[in-house]
Amino acid sequence: MWRAVRNVVLVVAVYYLLPLDVQQGPWAVGLRVLGVVVGIVLVAWGVWAATVREAAGEADQGIRLDLLIVVSVVGVVVFALADYFVAHWGNGEFVGLITRTDALYFAVSTLVTVGFGDVHAEGQIGRGLVMIQMVFNVVVLAAAFSLLRHVAGIRRRKRAQEE
Repeated sequence: MWRAVRNVVLVVAVYYLLPLDVQQGPWAVGLRVLGVVVGIVLVAWGVWAATVREAAGEADQGIRLDLLIVVSVVGVVVFALADYFVAHWGNGEFVGLITRTDALYFAVSTLVTVGFGDVHAEGQIGRGLVMIQMVFNVVVLAAAFSLLRHVAGIRRRKRAQEE
């Protein structure tokens, strides 16, 4: 458990420490888009691989819950970065998204479907990104959270039987 907490704190610290406010040339935008796409693919692959292992009956042995938690947080942080990039690259794409904290807040509120309305997408690129984020949240992160709950339940029952 402490490993997961430590790694989540590390992921969030890296999010805040990444040098993002540098040169906005076309190559920098391209690298950022590539980084976001690679991050999304890696998170989706990690969740898919864990789901396949669970389906094969290995949930009580081979799936590291701390890693699944960190992968889920990385998914949220990657979309926070994407939201931040789009807000700063495209004028008027987001309302109320100025800082990294705004972007992380928006990514989390989108994940938990709260949507207070204080930060929202206004431009077409921003809305497209948010639609992708919502589908990712429903498909990938919901699967990760479901798998976390399932595997934790298996392990809890197994420990209870051993006692």
